Amino acid sequence: MQKITACLWFDMQAEEAVNLYTSIFKNSKILEVSRYGEAGPLPAGTVLTITFQLNGQDFMALNGGPEFKFNEAISFYVHCQDQQEVDYYWEKLGQGGEPGPCGWLKDKFGVSWQIVPEILGQLMQDPDGEKVKRVTQAMLKMGKLDVAGLKQAYEQP
Repeated sequence: MQKITACLWFDMQAEEAVNLYTSIFKNSKILEVSRYGEAGPLPAGTVLTITFQLNGQDFMALNGGPEFKFNEAISFYVHCQDQQEVDYYWEKLGQGGEPGPCGWLKDKFGVSWQIVPEILGQLMQDPDGEKVKRVTQAMLKMGKLDVAGLKQAYEQP
């Protein structure tokens, strides 16, 4: 069992969000659903919590009401092998959401995601400070990260 599990507080969209997320990520499934009883505070039968896995990692979603909203202080970082994966997650998680800078986006529920190709970390660790500077400047101009554009900035003379 995983020692720490992220819990995502939704107003009333926990089930919709979990269904979306488990449809996007491989090796994902819903583990357990609990529902409000007659004692409330939401109508009996309404989803209270859903435990689920995304790519084998446990999460929990809670229908807690409108008191709290998501913000960028917490985000999920998606490691992508290549541009194809970046494009896939950017499209799927971004539908109905809001694109942001530098590989960040908010999905339609307001959850923040960082969609990042593995090569970015490799390029940013180069000992040549000028190369790192060029990659950083290129990244800062991007919404969805572009692997070819990052490589081109890195390889400039």
